[in-house]
Amino acid sequence: MLQTAVHCYERKGASVTEEESSEGVLLSGEANVATRIRVEREARGWSTNALSDRLNEAGFDMNPSAVWRIENGKRRINLDDAIGFAEVFGIDLRNLVGPPQLAAKTRAMELIDEVLDAFRATQRANMAFTEARNALDAYLTEHPDIREEADLMVQSAIAEEANRTMLKMHGPPPGGRDGHSTDGV
Repeated sequence: MLQTAVHCYERKGASVTEEESSEGVLLSGEANVATRIRVEREARGWSTNALSDRLNEAGFDMNPSAVWRIENGKRRINLDDAIGFAEVFGIDLRNLVGPPQLAAKTRAMELIDEVLDAFRATQRANMAFTEARNALDAYLTEHPDIREEADLMVQSAIAEEANRTMLKMHGPPPGGRDGHSTDGV
C-alpha cells in the first residue's frame, strides 16, 4: 500500500520521485513524518476527523484541519505532535520519522535499529578498549620491568577471545581444531 500511496515527496523545495527514493534518498524529518502520517491514516481507513478524535482522546489536542495541514506541509509538526501521532498509530517515534519507503517494512526498521544500536555499542566498546589500553601502556611505562610479561598476557588473552568469537560466529574449522580429522580417519 505504501508504494501506491506515496508517489512524490517534497524535500526542501525539490520534488523527489519514487524512482529517486528507491536509490536511498532520505527526506527531512518533517517531510517523512507528514508523509508517514498520511500513509498510516489512510492504511487504517481513517479520515482526518477520525485521526483528530483519536489524538484528542489520547490527550494530544489536534483538530482535523491541523492534521490536514501537517500532512500537506502547510504546518510544521512539533515534537509533542509527533509523539502523539506515534502513540495513536502504535509505532516507534524513530519509525515515524524514518524514510516512508522503509516505514511499511516494520521488520526492516527494527533491524536497522538493531544495526545502529550494535554499531553504537561497538563504538563505545572501542572507546573503552582504547582507554583501557592507554591506561595499561601508561602504567607499563612507569614499570618497564613487567612490560614484556604484561604485553604477552594481553596478546594471549585477546587471541583466545578472538578465537572464541570466531568459533561462535563460524563454528569449528573443517577437520577439527588442528586441521586433522576428528572422525578417526
